[in-house]
Amino acid sequence: MKYLDEYRDHRVAQKIVAEIRRTVTRPWTIMEVCGGQTHSIVKYGLDYLLPREIELVHGPGCPVCVTPLEMIDRAHVIARRDDVIFCSFGDMLRVPGSEGDLFQVRAAGANVKIVYSPMDCLKIAQQNPDRKVVFFAIGFETTAPANAMSVFQAKAMGLRNFSLLVSHVMVPPSMTGILQSPLNRVQGFLGPGHVCAVMGWREYEPIALRYKVPIVITGFEPLDLLEGVLYTVRQLEQGRATVENAYARAVSREGNAAARKMIAQVFDTADRSWRGIGIIPKSGYKLSYAFRDFDADRIFEVENIRTREPEICISGQVLKGLKKPTDCPAFGTQCTPQTPQGATMVSAEGACAAYYNYGRHLTAIEAGVS
Repeated sequence: MKYLDEYRDHRVAQKIVAEIRRTVTRPWTIMEVCGGQTHSIVKYGLDYLLPREIELVHGPGCPVCVTPLEMIDRAHVIARRDDVIFCSFGDMLRVPGSEGDLFQVRAAGANVKIVYSPMDCLKIAQQNPDRKVVFFAIGFETTAPANAMSVFQAKAMGLRNFSLLVSHVMVPPSMTGILQSPLNRVQGFLGPGHVCAVMGWREYEPIALRYKVPIVITGFEPLDLLEGVLYTVRQLEQGRATVENAYARAVSREGNAAARKMIAQVFDTADRSWRGIGIIPKSGYKLSYAFRDFDADRIFEVENIRTREPEICISGQVLKGLKKPTDCPAFGTQCTPQTPQGATMVSAEGACAAYYNYGRHLTAIEAGVS
């Protein structure tokens, strides 16, 4: 990709790390919010480059990871119906529910399709008027505009056989929940660049002010992340707590006005359950009253399905920054990408998957043996 190499220049990276070393005087714990940021950190070994005073912990910004088990089970119930074509992005098909995953549901005969856009589902609904087409709408504010647009268009087109199974969550309430926990260790955040490209960063300003934590909006390349750490450490060392934008090439304070308008037209805020974390008040989206006829939860009457998380999985503690994947006794042994015990090992953005894919499970296993 043109201009990509300039954000991966190791000479510039070493200069930024040297500046961090000159700046830091005491230990600080910083959370990168987004799962894409976690993967870059682990892939390029950025946490190993930083001085020992800086600890990076991993946040809840992986949309697949935080989709609750009960929502996966609801998806399975709907997908198994003979009159349904169930559509989803590919990464959701391997996320384990109480009894297998959507790949296994499809292998048993269900009509489960992988799509690349929710708008694809409208074509499928038009081509199959005798079937109910359901799209699994998960994710943060990043994917919400396109999912909202699909419902908006379906209503305009008069498509009555299309609906969304909505499991949208929002970043700011999750950050607030982390900061309010008596076990919280986070002293500064690397903010989610993709989410802020849509929503802007205004809603993070009250969080920085109230909890006195720096929030630096950061991209996903190595130099983006190192620069974000440097800005955060500077604020911490100076006793400041503001929102800074270190991702100006993609993010503005106001965000994408058209995308935000579409979200506001179609969705209302709602309490949401987060996998491994529990219910966070007003932390997600639900379809508004005007679009209630497109709500798969309501159409198929699956709202009351509740499921307990497997006890062996510590993904909730990982997502809250309390533990690392290598702290899990199942990591790399019972829990692998081939035999995942939780969504943080399945998702392309999951911390456990990142640690495994880049070999840190070998270190964990060696430590256990020794």
